[in-house]
Amino acid sequence: MPDPALEDFAVGDVIVGAPLTVTRDAIVGFAQAFDFQPFHLDEAAAEGTFAGRLIGSGWHTAALGMRLLQQGPFKGGSSLGAPGIDELRWLAPVLPGDALTLTFRVVGLRDSASKPGLGFVTAEVALGNPRGETVLTQRFTFMLARRGTDPLPPRPVEIGVPGPVAEPEDAEILPFLRDAEIGAVRELGAYPFTAEAIIAFAEAYDPQAFHLDHAAAKRSHFGGLCASGWHTAAAYMNRMLTTRARDAAYTATRGPVPEAGPSPGFKNLRWLKPVYAGDTVRFSAKLTDKRASASRPGWGLAFARNTGVNQRGEPVFAFDSAVFHRWEP
Repeated sequence: MPDPALEDFAVGDVIVGAPLTVTRDAIVGFAQAFDFQPFHLDEAAAEGTFAGRLIGSGWHTAALGMRLLQQGPFKGGSSLGAPGIDELRWLAPVLPGDALTLTFRVVGLRDSASKPGLGFVTAEVALGNPRGETVLTQRFTFMLARRGTDPLPPRPVEIGVPGPVAEPEDAEILPFLRDAEIGAVRELGAYPFTAEAIIAFAEAYDPQAFHLDHAAAKRSHFGGLCASGWHTAAAYMNRMLTTRARDAAYTATRGPVPEAGPSPGFKNLRWLKPVYAGDTVRFSAKLTDKRASASRPGWGLAFARNTGVNQRGEPVFAFDSAVFHRWEP
Protein backbone atom coordinates (compact mmCIF):
# COMPACT_ATOMS: atom_id res chain seq x y z
CA MET A 1 0.00 0.00 0.00
CA PRO A 2 1.61 3.33 -1.05
CA ASP A 3 2.02 5.89 1.68
CA PRO A 4 0.16 9.21 1.46
CA ALA A 5 2.11 12.20 0.12
CA LEU A 6 1.91 15.89 0.91
CA GLU A 7 0.45 16.53 -2.56
CA ASP A 8 -2.56 14.36 -1.67
CA PHE A 9 -3.94 17.09 0.61
CA ALA A 10 -5.05 20.70 0.16
CA VAL A 11 -6.52 23.22 2.57
CA GLY A 12 -10.29 22.85 2.55
CA ASP A 13 -10.30 19.15 1.70
CA VAL A 14 -13.00 17.17 3.52
CA ILE A 15 -12.89 13.37 3.66
CA VAL A 16 -15.69 11.31 5.20
CA GLY A 17 -14.72 7.73 5.98
CA ALA A 18 -16.63 4.48 6.17
CA PRO A 19 -18.30 3.71 9.51
CA LEU A 20 -16.74 1.41 12.10
CA THR A 21 -19.00 -0.45 14.54
CA VAL A 22 -17.80 -0.55 18.15
CA THR A 23 -18.68 -3.82 19.88
CA ARG A 24 -19.24 -4.42 23.56
CA ASP A 25 -16.30 -6.82 23.58
CA ALA A 26 -14.03 -4.13 22.11
CA ILE A 27 -15.12 -1.60 24.73
CA VAL A 28 -14.58 -4.01 27.61
CA GLY A 29 -11.34 -5.41 26.19
CA PHE A 30 -9.72 -1.99 25.93
CA ALA A 31 -10.97 -1.06 29.39
CA GLN A 32 -9.58 -4.21 30.98
CA ALA A 33 -6.13 -3.39 29.61
CA PHE A 34 -5.99 0.37 30.02
CA ASP A 35 -9.03 2.17 31.47
CA PHE A 36 -10.57 -0.13 34.06
CA GLN A 37 -13.18 2.20 35.47
CA PRO A 38 -16.49 0.44 36.28
CA PHE A 39 -18.55 2.29 33.65
CA HIS A 40 -16.27 0.86 30.93
CA LEU A 41 -16.27 -2.71 32.25
CA ASP A 42 -19.73 -3.89 33.21
CA GLU A 43 -23.35 -2.81 32.79
CA ALA A 44 -24.34 -3.52 36.39
CA ALA A 45 -21.33 -1.72 37.85
CA ALA A 46 -21.93 1.24 35.53
CA GLU A 47 -25.47 1.77 36.85
CA GLY A 48 -24.18 3.25 40.10
CA THR A 49 -21.84 5.74 38.40
CA PHE A 50 -22.32 9.14 36.76
CA ALA A 51 -22.52 7.34 33.38
CA GLY A 52 -25.40 5.09 34.42
CA ARG A 53 -24.62 2.60 31.65
CA LEU A 54 -21.71 0.90 29.92
CA ILE A 55 -19.77 3.41 27.79
CA GLY A 56 -16.49 3.34 25.90
CA SER A 57 -13.28 4.82 27.27
CA GLY A 58 -12.42 8.18 25.78
CA TRP A 59 -8.93 6.86 25.08
CA HIS A 60 -10.51 3.93 23.23
CA THR A 61 -12.52 6.37 21.12
CA ALA A 62 -9.35 8.34 20.33
CA ALA A 63 -7.54 5.14 19.31
CA LEU A 64 -10.47 4.16 17.08
CA GLY A 65 -10.20 7.60 15.50
CA MET A 66 -6.60 6.76 14.59
CA ARG A 67 -7.75 3.51 13.00
CA LEU A 68 -10.35 5.37 10.94
CA LEU A 69 -7.75 7.97 9.96
CA GLN A 70 -5.36 5.28 8.73
CA GLN A 71 -8.09 3.46 6.81
CA GLY A 72 -9.60 6.62 5.31
CA PRO A 73 -7.41 9.69 4.65
CA PHE A 74 -4.15 7.66 4.84
CA LYS A 75 -5.66 5.01 2.48
CA GLY A 76 -4.06 2.20 4.47
CA GLY A 77 -0.56 3.70 4.32
CA SER A 78 1.73 5.34 6.85
CA SER A 79 2.56 8.96 7.63
CA LEU A 80 5.94 10.10 8.92
CA GLY A 81 4.48 10.55 12.39
CA ALA A 82 2.69 13.24 14.35
CA PRO A 83 4.21 15.58 16.96
CA GLY A 84 1.00 15.58 18.98
CA ILE A 85 -2.60 16.71 19.43
CA ASP A 86 -3.35 20.41 19.96
CA GLU A 87 -6.75 19.76 21.52
CA LEU A 88 -9.15 16.85 21.89
CA ARG A 89 -12.69 17.00 23.27
CA TRP A 90 -14.93 14.12 24.33
CA LEU A 91 -18.45 15.37 23.69
CA ALA A 92 -20.74 12.33 24.01
CA PRO A 93 -20.34 8.72 25.17
CA VAL A 94 -19.75 5.82 22.79
CA LEU A 95 -22.19 2.96 23.39
CA PRO A 96 -21.90 -0.71 22.45
CA GLY A 97 -23.06 -1.14 18.86
CA ASP A 98 -22.40 2.46 17.82
CA ALA A 99 -21.08 2.91 14.28
CA LEU A 100 -18.54 5.75 14.29
CA THR A 101 -17.89 7.83 11.18
CA LEU A 102 -14.82 10.03 10.75
CA THR A 103 -14.95 13.45 9.11
CA PHE A 104 -11.47 14.80 8.29
CA ARG A 105 -10.91 18.43 7.28
CA VAL A 106 -7.57 19.95 6.21
CA VAL A 107 -7.10 23.39 7.80
CA GLY A 108 -3.37 23.99 7.29
CA LEU A 109 -0.47 22.96 5.08
CA ARG A 110 3.17 24.02 5.26
CA ASP A 111 6.60 22.89 4.16
CA SER A 112 9.19 21.92 6.75
CA ALA A 113 11.73 24.67 7.36
CA SER A 114 14.47 22.19 8.32
CA LYS A 115 13.77 19.11 6.17
CA PRO A 116 13.46 19.83 2.42
CA GLY A 117 10.81 17.75 0.70
CA LEU A 118 8.80 17.26 3.87
CA GLY A 119 5.76 19.12 5.12
CA PHE A 120 3.05 19.26 7.75
CA VAL A 121 -0.70 18.83 7.40
CA THR A 122 -2.93 20.30 10.11
CA ALA A 123 -6.36 18.71 10.30
CA GLU A 124 -9.54 18.76 12.32
CA VAL A 125 -11.28 15.45 12.93
CA ALA A 126 -14.76 14.71 14.19
CA LEU A 127 -16.24 11.30 15.04
CA GLY A 128 -20.02 10.99 14.75
CA ASN A 129 -22.46 8.33 15.93
CA PRO A 130 -25.73 7.05 14.38
CA ARG A 131 -27.78 9.40 16.59
CA GLY A 132 -26.34 12.45 14.86
CA GLU A 133 -24.09 13.30 17.81
CA THR A 134 -20.44 14.27 17.58
CA VAL A 135 -18.63 12.14 20.15
CA LEU A 136 -15.08 13.45 19.65
CA THR A 137 -13.26 16.33 18.01
CA GLN A 138 -9.54 16.88 17.72
CA ARG A 139 -7.04 19.16 16.01
CA PHE A 140 -3.62 17.78 15.18
CA THR A 141 -0.68 17.94 12.77
CA PHE A 142 1.11 15.12 10.97
CA MET A 143 4.16 14.95 8.71
CA LEU A 144 4.37 13.69 5.11
CA ALA A 145 6.94 13.70 2.32
CA ARG A 146 6.46 15.07 -1.16
CA ARG A 147 6.56 12.47 -3.92
CA GLY A 148 10.08 11.79 -5.14
CA THR A 149 11.73 12.91 -1.91
CA ASP A 150 14.51 10.64 -0.71
CA PRO A 151 13.48 8.77 2.46
CA LEU A 152 14.82 10.03 5.74
CA PRO A 153 17.69 7.83 6.98
CA PRO A 154 16.88 5.42 9.82
CA ARG A 155 18.03 6.68 13.19
CA PRO A 156 20.27 4.38 15.24
CA VAL A 157 18.24 2.73 18.00
CA GLU A 158 18.47 -0.29 20.26
CA ILE A 159 15.47 -2.60 20.33
CA GLY A 160 15.23 -5.00 23.23
CA VAL A 161 13.13 -6.46 26.00
CA PRO A 162 12.12 -4.25 28.94
CA GLY A 163 13.50 -5.15 32.31
CA PRO A 164 11.28 -6.22 35.20
CA VAL A 165 9.09 -3.50 36.66
CA ALA A 166 8.11 -3.69 40.34
CA GLU A 167 4.71 -2.31 41.31
CA PRO A 168 5.15 0.56 43.80
CA GLU A 169 3.80 0.02 47.29
CA ASP A 170 3.47 3.67 48.31
CA ALA A 171 0.02 5.16 48.91
CA GLU A 172 -1.24 8.67 49.55
CA ILE A 173 -4.45 10.19 50.86
CA LEU A 174 -6.78 11.27 48.06
CA PRO A 175 -8.03 14.74 49.04
CA PHE A 176 -11.26 16.33 47.94
CA LEU A 177 -10.40 18.80 45.24
CA ARG A 178 -11.13 21.79 47.48
CA ASP A 179 -8.27 20.68 49.72
CA ALA A 180 -5.85 19.51 47.01
CA GLU A 181 -2.54 21.38 46.86
CA ILE A 182 -1.72 23.03 43.55
CA GLY A 183 1.76 21.95 42.53
CA ALA A 184 1.45 18.51 44.13
CA VAL A 185 3.08 15.76 42.06
CA ARG A 186 2.00 12.11 42.08
CA GLU A 187 4.40 9.55 40.69
CA LEU A 188 2.40 6.94 38.79
CA GLY A 189 4.97 4.20 38.30
CA ALA A 190 6.40 2.62 35.16
CA TYR A 191 4.96 0.81 32.15
CA PRO A 192 7.06 -1.60 30.02
CA PHE A 193 6.60 -1.68 26.24
CA THR A 194 7.21 -5.11 24.72
CA ALA A 195 7.34 -5.74 20.98
CA GLU A 196 4.36 -8.09 21.27
CA ALA A 197 2.21 -5.48 23.02
CA ILE A 198 3.24 -2.75 20.56
CA ILE A 199 2.26 -4.90 17.58
CA ALA A 200 -1.03 -6.03 19.16
CA PHE A 201 -2.09 -2.44 19.85
CA ALA A 202 -1.10 -1.38 16.34
CA GLU A 203 -3.06 -4.21 14.75
CA ALA A 204 -6.17 -3.06 16.58
CA TYR A 205 -5.84 0.73 16.35
CA ASP A 206 -2.83 2.12 14.46
CA PRO A 207 -1.64 -0.22 11.69
CA GLN A 208 1.17 1.96 10.36
CA ALA A 209 4.21 -0.02 9.23
CA PHE A 210 6.63 1.22 11.91
CA HIS A 211 4.25 -0.01 14.64
CA LEU A 212 3.54 -3.38 13.02
CA ASP A 213 6.66 -4.93 11.55
CA HIS A 214 10.24 -5.09 12.80
CA ALA A 215 11.82 -5.05 9.33
CA ALA A 216 9.64 -2.22 7.99
CA ALA A 217 10.25 -0.19 11.14
CA LYS A 218 14.01 -0.68 10.86
CA ARG A 219 13.93 0.69 7.31
CA SER A 220 11.85 3.70 8.34
CA HIS A 221 13.21 6.97 9.75
CA PHE A 222 12.25 5.68 13.22
CA GLY A 223 14.92 2.98 12.89
CA GLY A 224 13.05 0.35 14.90
CA LEU A 225 9.69 -0.90 16.11
CA CYS A 226 7.98 1.85 18.10
CA ALA A 227 4.67 2.20 19.90
CA SER A 228 1.65 4.08 18.63
CA GLY A 229 1.32 7.40 20.39
CA TRP A 230 -2.14 6.29 21.47
CA HIS A 231 -0.57 3.20 23.05
CA THR A 232 1.63 5.50 25.14
CA ALA A 233 -1.43 7.54 26.14
CA ALA A 234 -3.34 4.39 27.07
CA ALA A 235 -0.38 3.22 29.16
CA TYR A 236 -0.51 6.51 31.07
CA MET A 237 -4.17 5.84 31.85
CA ASN A 238 -3.32 2.36 33.08
CA ARG A 239 -0.72 3.73 35.47
CA MET A 240 -2.92 6.57 36.68
CA LEU A 241 -5.81 4.23 37.53
CA THR A 242 -3.52 1.63 39.11
CA THR A 243 -2.02 4.29 41.37
CA ARG A 244 -5.40 5.80 42.17
CA ALA A 245 -6.77 2.38 43.20
CA ARG A 246 -3.91 1.96 45.66
CA ASP A 247 -4.45 5.48 47.01
CA ALA A 248 -8.22 4.93 47.25
CA ALA A 249 -7.76 1.77 49.30
CA TYR A 250 -5.43 3.63 51.66
CA THR A 251 -7.80 6.61 51.90
CA ALA A 252 -10.79 4.34 52.64
CA THR A 253 -9.16 3.18 55.88
CA ARG A 254 -9.11 6.77 57.10
CA GLY A 255 -12.25 8.39 55.72
CA PRO A 256 -14.37 8.98 52.62
CA VAL A 257 -12.84 8.48 49.17
CA PRO A 258 -13.49 11.38 46.77
CA GLU A 259 -15.14 10.27 43.55
CA ALA A 260 -13.48 11.00 40.21
CA GLY A 261 -15.65 11.77 37.21
CA PRO A 262 -15.26 12.13 33.46
CA SER A 263 -12.85 14.25 31.47
CA PRO A 264 -14.11 16.76 28.91
CA GLY A 265 -10.82 16.44 27.00
CA PHE A 266 -7.21 17.58 26.96
CA LYS A 267 -4.80 20.02 25.33
CA ASN A 268 -1.17 20.18 24.24
CA LEU A 269 -0.52 16.46 23.97
CA ARG A 270 3.02 15.90 22.69
CA TRP A 271 4.81 12.75 21.65
CA LEU A 272 8.31 14.05 22.27
CA LYS A 273 10.35 10.98 21.33
CA PRO A 274 9.44 7.56 19.97
CA VAL A 275 8.77 4.83 22.52
CA TYR A 276 10.58 1.74 21.26
CA ALA A 277 10.19 -1.96 21.97
CA GLY A 278 12.15 -2.52 25.16
CA ASP A 279 11.51 0.92 26.61
CA THR A 280 10.01 1.50 30.04
CA VAL A 281 8.16 4.77 30.57
CA ARG A 282 7.65 6.28 34.02
CA PHE A 283 4.63 8.58 34.30
CA SER A 284 3.73 11.39 36.71
CA ALA A 285 0.96 13.96 37.17
CA LYS A 286 1.22 17.49 38.61
CA LEU A 287 -1.86 19.44 39.71
CA THR A 288 -1.61 22.84 38.00
CA ASP A 289 -5.01 24.39 38.77
CA LYS A 290 -8.48 23.67 40.12
CA ARG A 291 -11.87 25.30 40.17
CA ALA A 292 -15.34 24.55 41.48
CA SER A 293 -17.83 23.61 38.77
CA ALA A 294 -20.68 26.01 38.10
CA SER A 295 -22.65 23.37 36.18
CA ARG A 296 -22.13 20.37 38.49
CA PRO A 297 -22.78 21.25 42.16
CA GLY A 298 -20.37 19.48 44.48
CA TRP A 299 -17.87 18.87 41.71
CA GLY A 300 -14.80 20.67 40.43
CA LEU A 301 -12.33 20.48 37.58
CA ALA A 302 -8.76 19.40 38.27
CA PHE A 303 -6.14 20.53 35.77
CA ALA A 304 -2.87 18.62 35.56
CA ARG A 305 0.34 18.40 33.58
CA ASN A 306 1.03 14.74 32.86
CA THR A 307 4.41 13.50 31.68
CA GLY A 308 6.27 10.34 30.72
CA VAL A 309 10.05 9.74 30.82
CA ASN A 310 11.87 6.70 29.47
CA GLN A 311 14.56 4.63 31.18
CA ARG A 312 17.24 6.95 29.78
CA GLY A 313 15.66 9.97 31.45
CA GLU A 314 14.36 11.37 28.15
CA PRO A 315 10.90 13.00 28.11
CA VAL A 316 8.73 11.08 25.63
CA PHE A 317 5.16 12.18 26.41
CA ALA A 318 3.24 15.10 27.92
CA PHE A 319 -0.26 16.58 27.96
CA ASP A 320 -2.52 18.92 29.92
CA SER A 321 -5.63 17.22 31.31
CA ALA A 322 -8.92 18.35 32.82
CA VAL A 323 -10.92 15.89 34.94
CA PHE A 324 -14.00 16.28 37.12
CA HIS A 325 -13.47 15.46 40.81
CA ARG A 326 -15.62 15.78 43.90
CA TRP A 327 -14.99 19.27 45.30
CA GLU A 328 -15.94 18.63 48.92
CA PRO A 329 -17.51 15.92 51.11
